[in-house]
Amino acid sequence: MTLFTGVGAAMVTPFGKDGNIDYNVLERYIEHLLSGGTTALIPFGTTGEPATVKAAEYEQAVKFVIAKTNGRVPVIVGAGSNSTAVACERAKKAKDLGADAVLVVTPYYNKCTQRGIVEHYKAVAAVGAPVIVYNVPTRTCVNILPKTIAELADIDGIIGIKEASGDIDQFQDAAKVCAQKDFAMYCGDDSLTTIAMALGCKGVISVAANPAPKIMSELCALCDKGNYAEARALQFRISEFVHSLFCEVNPIPVKKAMQLIGLDVGTPRLPLTELEPEHTDRLAAAMREIGLIK
Repeated sequence: MTLFTGVGAAMVTPFGKDGNIDYNVLERYIEHLLSGGTTALIPFGTTGEPATVKAAEYEQAVKFVIAKTNGRVPVIVGAGSNSTAVACERAKKAKDLGADAVLVVTPYYNKCTQRGIVEHYKAVAAVGAPVIVYNVPTRTCVNILPKTIAELADIDGIIGIKEASGDIDQFQDAAKVCAQKDFAMYCGDDSLTTIAMALGCKGVISVAANPAPKIMSELCALCDKGNYAEARALQFRISEFVHSLFCEVNPIPVKKAMQLIGLDVGTPRLPLTELEPEHTDRLAAAMREIGLIK
């Protein structure tokens, strides 16, 4: 099952000056992403600061995104936790609210074994919502090995993986497994999009798509057509912009990028802070270079 191809936007959560979710901005933000060519919306992945969002906020915002998207693209809701029981609860809630699938990050901090990873995802998949696994060891301190991906691919209800290990050798090995298993693989690193799609990824689950949905959609379209010369040139052109989006921990820089293009999604909730001035200057310069701002 391939739920989407192309660009899935790893959405930020917009907060107003009162600290609450700003639904007026969220509605404009959804239209910005869809008009820019994104093919899936992903609220409350790790970019959406789910650890700081209360259960009632989560439910209300998920309902809102699903209603405003109105079936135009799949809505894949983040449902990760380092507690398997909590991840199952979130996956069930997302399913009941109408999500097309859930994105489930590996259990963080616990540092479970590869067997623990398999059992964790097996439990979440049993809830009944299609599951996309998310591997990002730089944030979670646990890495899903390619041989474990092969096991996960055989579990009913697990439909794909977002791979963000940043290790090219592992990425290639994982891509080989996914091709053999006919298992959907998505790139989790904007900077590796062209390489990833050349290796068979269905697309990218993207942070850069938030301020630059048209650019990331164009990049994926070029790769999908096999036009890797133009894709490579575009990847090179946006490389400083992509790097600047990670000059501090995600989503600090991308929230500032959204403000710079005129969509004020507010600052992150503590313990994350606003982007430092010198990094803001770097980000703004990179965005001017590719025409996102004047």
